[in-house]
Amino acid sequence: MTAHTTTTAAGTVEVKPDAAHHHAPLALSVIIPCLNEAKTIAGCVDEARTLVRELGLPGEVIVADNGSTDGSRETAAAHGARVVPVPARGYGAALRAGIVASRGRTIVMGDADGSYDFREALPMVRTLLESRSDLVMGDRFGGRIEPGAMPFKNRYLGNPVLSWIGRTLFDCPVRDFHCGMRAFTREAFDRLDVRSQGMEFASDMVMKASLRGMRITQSPITLRRDGRDRPPHLRPWRDGWRHLRFMLSHSPRFALLLPGLVLLALGLSAALFLSTGARRVAGVGLDIHSLIAACLAILLGHQWLLAACVMRLHGVATAIGPAKGFAGWMLNRLSAERLLLTGGVMVLLGLVPMGWLIATWARADFGPLDTGTTLRPTMLGFTLIALGGQTVMSGVVASMLSLARGRDEA
Repeated sequence: MTAHTTTTAAGTVEVKPDAAHHHAPLALSVIIPCLNEAKTIAGCVDEARTLVRELGLPGEVIVADNGSTDGSRETAAAHGARVVPVPARGYGAALRAGIVASRGRTIVMGDADGSYDFREALPMVRTLLESRSDLVMGDRFGGRIEPGAMPFKNRYLGNPVLSWIGRTLFDCPVRDFHCGMRAFTREAFDRLDVRSQGMEFASDMVMKASLRGMRITQSPITLRRDGRDRPPHLRPWRDGWRHLRFMLSHSPRFALLLPGLVLLALGLSAALFLSTGARRVAGVGLDIHSLIAACLAILLGHQWLLAACVMRLHGVATAIGPAKGFAGWMLNRLSAERLLLTGGVMVLLGLVPMGWLIATWARADFGPLDTGTTLRPTMLGFTLIALGGQTVMSGVVASMLSLARGRDEA
């Protein structure tokens, strides 16, 4: 094995091993995503290298550069980091590329704006190694937030609310869902298959770790005032909505299943109550218009339930999370064939009042019909046909997902 040395602008000697050694595994990789952070990147790299030295493990510092034009990559390289160019824009894209290019069995990630002290990752890495955890999350709220380090709306609204939603939806113990400093094993990251390109990468990792039953621990850290002389890349309202949307899209139980059950139960109760004629409740008259509203609630509730089931099937097919408990019981019985058969039966049942309507129309020489006697069964028949059509279409989608899952398992 051969190697040569060069003196960097920082006055340190950087050893550049040959190609074979360059791809040899290491114990630790520190990943720093960067986009125009020339003012702070040098300090971050220096702190990251100090972390590696204090741990006494063979390691590397990687700056995943997202297209900097202010000299950030040159500064990072001069201070001893390996710079990985990342053409695809986005916080998640930069981190994924840096992690994929890394050689460490243990990964530490942190931001390039100087808000985190990489030396504080020392207990995080030790916790990761000693407790056999898969992911160690930094906890800014359990540690210290310097004055002015986090805007009021982020500290008291955005982060606490989104973290609470994440804990509720995914039964996850993490207090600070969006902390930018965390440590994890490379094996765990490969199992997570995190694909998010933007800021929702932070939520994606924690959610999937919880869904896969990985062991997550937390470590208090300090959030410092960042050293930027420009506005941050984070856009609180836009990125907060993206995190919320991402969480809800991965939790069909709360986003679709429960609302769908409520709508369906209300719609069915009202439709059965009004199926035989007009009623009065507490002095309020309920007739055909109320029945139409009830049928609409049935259709919406049924569609939301089917969408929740299909989303859960997608989650299982793409290994987002295993089906457990009631979801597992349901999905084991929710075959494409059963959906197609159930939908077909619904359509046939809906055709019965349609046949009666046509016969009644024929007896009237295809003239005007009495809406008082025909509209009610017509609405119920149309609703059944629509429900059957929704179920059949969901069966087709379920069949496609089953095929995709079969290919993955094959």
